[in-house]
Amino acid sequence: MQEALTVILAGGMGSRLAPLTQDRAKPAVPFGGKYRIIDFTLSNCLHSGLRRILVLTQYKSHSLQKHLRDGWSIFNPELGEYITAVPPQMRTGDNWYEGTADAIYQNLWLLSRSEAKYVVVLSGDHIYRMDYKPMLEQHKSTGADLTIACMKVPVADASSFGVMNTDSDKKITSFLEKPSSPPTLKDDPQHSLASMGIYIFSIEALTQALESDAAQVDSSHDFGHNIIPKLIDGQKVYAYHFGEQEGRVSQDVYWRDVGTIDSLYQANMDLLSPVPPIDLYQDNWGIRTYERQRPASRTVPSATGNQGISINSIVANGVVISGGSVQHSILSSNVKVGDGATIQDAILFDQVKVGEHCQIKNCIIDKHVTIPDGTLIGFDPKQDRERFTISEQGIVVVPEGYSFNQ
Repeated sequence: MQEALTVILAGGMGSRLAPLTQDRAKPAVPFGGKYRIIDFTLSNCLHSGLRRILVLTQYKSHSLQKHLRDGWSIFNPELGEYITAVPPQMRTGDNWYEGTADAIYQNLWLLSRSEAKYVVVLSGDHIYRMDYKPMLEQHKSTGADLTIACMKVPVADASSFGVMNTDSDKKITSFLEKPSSPPTLKDDPQHSLASMGIYIFSIEALTQALESDAAQVDSSHDFGHNIIPKLIDGQKVYAYHFGEQEGRVSQDVYWRDVGTIDSLYQANMDLLSPVPPIDLYQDNWGIRTYERQRPASRTVPSATGNQGISINSIVANGVVISGGSVQHSILSSNVKVGDGATIQDAILFDQVKVGEHCQIKNCIIDKHVTIPDGTLIGFDPKQDRERFTISEQGIVVVPEGYSFNQ
């Protein structure tokens, strides 16, 4: 894997995740009670043996860069290993990154200095576990210029993806980015073959494609819209089927784009299933993160005698449930739940304090929020909409540091 350089695209604004992205980049959004979204991609790299990683940052990147510093300063530069955050440096002009392809084009000098033969291009805002090594081995064995990881999705959902057709040798014969009428699989008309946004390029093919695209004034400089369709006509572009080769990771074949409030909420709720669809408990494929040292969580009776309880919930370190009830919810570190409060189907980020007799459901509450005694959230859509963001599926989002006295 020393022949490969990894580039993680982590500069997206994440406007559909607002207000959770009001002060942080999308890859830095908390997930699952203790992680950040980017931890999944980085952990996949770690376990796959990819130890030379560039993280291209841009939008409100301080939180993300701090997380990389605190949780991911684990590689040894003396061995040629690194995780390096790369903000826009305007090496090719006066513009910030103007698309996924342009972000890498502006850093071609870093790629040339790496002496890598292959470039693994990943997104920092997807939840999944994957061993990239078998995909790289396929890329080498086919002599591909580009290999695209793909998976089957219901045709009703395929218009949100890049959709491809392949021949019997897995060579991609067509590629359409977010088509209104997605093509289906020949042997399965209910499904389409969708791109996961995971690419392996041979560096010469990538360099030529990016330089050619940069010269096109009408290009949006995007891999899906511009780079891939042009490569298919003249280069060897192959599909790699997610989960087809086992590698070292157990095959739950779970992949989620958590780019909206509803998709982020549902992916979190997936973790509370009796048998979660993504396996976070594989001993040799743990998801690494940074987490402050706090005491273990606890449930305690309140002064009134109410017993604190937690039912089918994920409760991080430092949480104290004092006479309150938490059901089917995810509580990040240092959350405090007061006497008689009930929390159901909710996600609470770090250092949220829930007052006595509050009732909270179907919501995401960002960090550093203190909820006054007796507050109801998630029960009255009209009242909630006057104060907070509500998603298409009715999830209430309370922004970071919100003051109920305003």
